[in-house]
Amino acid sequence: MLGQILLRFLIGGAVVSAFAAIGEVFSPKSFSGLFGAAPSVALASLGIAFVSQGAPSVAVAARWMLVATAAMFAYASCCIALGRRHGLPMWISAAGSWVVWFAVAGASLWWLSEAVGT
Repeated sequence: MLGQILLRFLIGGAVVSAFAAIGEVFSPKSFSGLFGAAPSVALASLGIAFVSQGAPSVAVAARWMLVATAAMFAYASCCIALGRRHGLPMWISAAGSWVVWFAVAGASLWWLSEAVGT
């Protein structure tokens, strides 16, 4: 357990540093934070899952990451679109964005279950 946590820390730190360096190349500089967060955690988690549990476990985790990515992209896009409307209260924008997130996550889960055949 402790070895796995240490390994995740080391892999995650190295990947965060690499993605932050890549993010510094692009404009705006806020991309470095975006590139440093989720991809590094995902890669470290997939690497540890592969070593400890094998390829089938990584395949399942990667499918769940695809579902989460599609839903998060839709949520962020909706937040941007609704947040730019000046007459709309922020709580309505947030609630609408969550509805979009749940809809896309549900649709992605359905599509994935049909594609995999489970």
